[in-house]
This record gives sequence, C-alpha cells and structure tokens, in this order.
Amino acid sequence: MKYVLVTGGVVSGLGKGVTASSVGLLLKACGLRVTSIKIDPYLNSDAGTMSPFEHGEVFVLDDGGEVDLDLGNYERFLDIKLTRDNNITSGKIYQSVFDKERRGDYLGRTVQVVPHITDAIQEWIERVASIPVDGKEGPADVCVIELGGTIGDIESLHFIEALGQFSYRVGAENFCLIHVSLVPVLNVVGEQKTKPTQHSVRGLRSLGLTPNILACRSTTELDVNVMEKLSRFCHVPIEYIITLYDVSNIWRVPLLLRDQKAHDAILKVLNLNGKTREPVLEEWTSRADLCDMLNKPVRIAMVGKYTGLADSYLSVLKALLHASVACHRQLCIDWVPASDLEDATAQEKPESYENAWKLLKGADAILVPGGFGDRGVEGKILAAKYARENRIPYLGICLGMQIAVIEFARSVLGLSNANSTEFDPNTQNPCVIFMPEGSTTHMGGTMRLGSRRTYFQGTSSKSAKLYGNLSFIDERHRHRYEVNPDMVQRLEDAGLSFTGKDESGRRMEIVEVSNHPYFVGVQFHPEFKSRPGKPSALFLGLVAAATGQLDAVLKKSAAKTCSMSNGSSSVKAHLYENATKLANGSLDGIYCNGNGLHV
Repeated sequence: MKYVLVTGGVVSGLGKGVTASSVGLLLKACGLRVTSIKIDPYLNSDAGTMSPFEHGEVFVLDDGGEVDLDLGNYERFLDIKLTRDNNITSGKIYQSVFDKERRGDYLGRTVQVVPHITDAIQEWIERVASIPVDGKEGPADVCVIELGGTIGDIESLHFIEALGQFSYRVGAENFCLIHVSLVPVLNVVGEQKTKPTQHSVRGLRSLGLTPNILACRSTTELDVNVMEKLSRFCHVPIEYIITLYDVSNIWRVPLLLRDQKAHDAILKVLNLNGKTREPVLEEWTSRADLCDMLNKPVRIAMVGKYTGLADSYLSVLKALLHASVACHRQLCIDWVPASDLEDATAQEKPESYENAWKLLKGADAILVPGGFGDRGVEGKILAAKYARENRIPYLGICLGMQIAVIEFARSVLGLSNANSTEFDPNTQNPCVIFMPEGSTTHMGGTMRLGSRRTYFQGTSSKSAKLYGNLSFIDERHRHRYEVNPDMVQRLEDAGLSFTGKDESGRRMEIVEVSNHPYFVGVQFHPEFKSRPGKPSALFLGLVAAATGQLDAVLKKSAAKTCSMSNGSSSVKAHLYENATKLANGSLDGIYCNGNGLHV
C-alpha cells in the first residue's frame, strides 16, 4: 500500500479537500485504485451533531456514517463509496483507547498519548486503507489521507506525531507528503510573498514531517523566481512545486495538477514510475470545458435556514451543478433566507421581505433542502405553496418534503393548524411525526441514517420515470421525523400522490402533485449520490423542468431498455436535447442504474 498525505499550512480553507480529491482522481486516471481517509482533529465522535455554520454540511454515507463534507468531495471525484471509518476524529481514537483500557487490554500499563494514541491512529489508517471502496476485490493501490486543520494547531499534534512515525515505519518509497500552503499577494506591494509558506514548512519539519511536494495556493501562477526561492528555503526540488492558482471551475483542478506533471512527482516519490499509464482525463476535460462554455442561465431559488454559508448545502449545490451541465445550462443560485419570506419579516424588515419574494418569484425552479429546528419553517411552507399554486418546478428534500405535505394539508384539506410534532408537539393535525424507533434522549447517530430502499408505487409517476422505471432504488437518509401514515389516505384522496414507500408501505419516501409540471418531495437525500457526469435523477428532473426539457428527458427515459438484476441495470445510451459527444467518444446522454440516471 502506498500513502499520500495532504496537509495544510498558514490558514484554513485553502482547499486541501479539493486538492486531495484531485490528487486521487489524477492517480486513478493513471490506472491506480485509490481510496481516501479524512482526519479531523476535533473531539466529536463524528460530524452529526455539529452546526452547518461551523463546519458546513454533514455528509451521509451508505453505512449511515455522518462525516465531514470533504468525504463528499472524495466520493464525487473518485466515484467511490466510503465508510464511516474513512473519517477519523480525535473523539473516535480516544474512545477506542478508552474502551481498550476499560477492558484491561493494556494489562495495567500507564495509557499515554505516545505510544497508545499514536499507535491507535496508525492501526486505524492501515485497517481502513485496506477496505475496498470501488466495488472491486482487494485493497486499493494508493490511500490519499487528508489531515484537517492547519500545521501548528495544538489539537492535531497527536496525529502529526503518529503520521511521522507512520512514514518512518512504512518507508520513504511508500509515503508521499503534499503540503498545501498559501502564497499571498499584498495589494500594496503587488508581489507574491513566500515567507508564510517558508514558516509553514519550517513548522512542519520541526514536528517530524518533511514535505515531498509543495502545492501553493495563489491567485495567479507562481513566478519562476518565487518557485526558486521556495525551493531554496523549503528544500523541495523546483519540479515538485505545484501552483494551485484560481481556476474557472473546480473540475479544472485535476487538470491543473496534470499539466504541471504532479502525477510524475508523486509516482517518482512512491517508486511507481513505469508501473502506470499517462493520465486519461479526456471526458473530465470535456466536462470542464462544457461547464465554462455554458451561458444560458437557469435560476434556482434555494430556500433554506443556513443560506449565510454555501458549504451548508454543498452536496445540493454540486447536484444542481451536475444536472445543469447535463441540461446545458449555467447554474445561478438565488439564496432565499426562509425566515425572510414570513409575515413577521414584512413588519420588522420590509426590505428583506421584498427582496426574498422578488428572488423567489424570479426563479425558474424552487428547492427546499433539509434542515432541523423551527426557524424559517413557515417561510418554507410559503415557498412550497407558491410553487404548487403557480406551477413552478419544486423539489423538497427531507424537511422540504415534510413542509410540502404540511402546506398541502393546510391549503387543500383546510387543516389550518396542520403541522409537524417537531415544531408543535401538541398540534391537533400532525402531518409529520417522530419516528417510533428514534431516541428522545440522545442526538448523535440516532436518526434513520444511511442507504435505505424505496419501492415505487407504479410506473406512471415522474420520479419513477426519471429513475428508469425501476421497481426500487437505494438512497441515503438522515431524519428522525416522517409523514404520519394515518393521514396518508386523506392526503391522497385530496390529490397528493405518495409514489414511493419503504418496504413496509407505511413510511412515505416520495410525494408528488400529479397535475403539476414538477412538484416532487423526497424523504431521502438524492444529492449525496450525484456525481460529475452522473447527476441525480430528481435534480436532473428539476433542472429539466425549469428549462423546458422535462418531456424530452422523460420520453427518452421511458424508452430506455433496462435489464435489471437486484435493483441495478445496464443500458445503452440515449441522447436527448442538446446531447453532445465527449472527447473520448462516450455519449453525453442518459444512462440508468439502480440508484439514478447517469448523464
């Protein structure tokens, strides 16, 4: 097993996750099998209980793991399925050591950070790196490890010590360290400054780790004299210094690494020269070029609670981007704070109220993502009502589905006090209720999490057609409230269709308004399985409906022939409006498998 460690210096937010994902993609394009690990130094066991405002979205894996959003980047770039153990936290490591100590595994010895914590970290890395994540047998060839935080942080010192020991133990030919650092340009001086990176590398070396490759973040390409200076003071060959300057879209980062021969540097350090091919990235390049050429906009109103930080909805944004590129449209997101749509805001902040409604009414489609808590709920209900009554394409995810059901009960059934017990425990008409198996005393890891099966109730619904008329799909969940099964019949009699249910038939998974151009709510999170070139079926449907392409997409989808085996299928490509041929000869059309459309 070969290991590539990605660390960061100077400041946080440099893009270590994107760099690690791009390195993994580049090595995969060279013919290697790649897996990934993210190390987060915080003491939380996982990301499940943390505020999106602090760490961005919580990404959910097939096995129910609630992990850092960087694992979403790994899955999207590498098209792999990771496990909860691919996200290491200080909390997990310390808990495992505490459990061993309580069992008496240390035989009375004094338990210390070195060697017990550091050994636990190394053992965890080796164990997880050997888990196949690409659907093939046997371990991967390379494991890309991202160390969260910034070099010098007190909270990550035990990980740095462990990784220093690990690099010595596995050998120099099996370990490559890429240090991502900042080379700022001061406006007053106008030149690229190397001192922050020099100090960062010095700090890294003082902790026992020596970088093999420098990946320097800058607004523009590094000058030759700057690279020479970095090479001289950081003791890194100039050909091993990579410039990660600002690019037009995130898909260009792997191409940036390829063009600067980053793969040659990594392969040389890992003694893999002559054992791989030149990176094959023609399809990836075509997609990046297409993204840059798009100029017809599609405006999506994102009505949410955490609109102040885009990373709170990162996977939703990526899924919308994948679908927009597939429909040959330039994605434009209009952020609408849900609470600004409420009547109370009209009195307190009339300007914010007017701006929010102006954005909502100017959008081609409306999306209400998941969330927790009652802030902004009434605004989301108003957004769903506007979309339903004005025939605007709508997609509600998790809470977005639940508020759509509440709105329908209020407006169509006339139940003015219909609500969720999450927001009104004493409501007389509970449309959404707490799940019986949920915990009322513990927050972390107690929701309905991970991949669950949804069975379509027929083939006539838009969602069933978008998924290729499969009998069932597997999508990822994260919720503790559900639609009240006792109200389903009344809602369906009034025109609301529950087109997808779980295996028991009592848990509602997909809801649609049949006489609407596109009004879909889902209890699961389809965004977590969307990939570049393989957009989620429901996001594709939303964007297609917003751009007048839904009929063509549904027609082609219905015409596909899917030979099914255990919920998956292989099909031939079918082109639809504006389909193109990629540089490698593959068709930019619609594909089908058990979990969604590939475009």
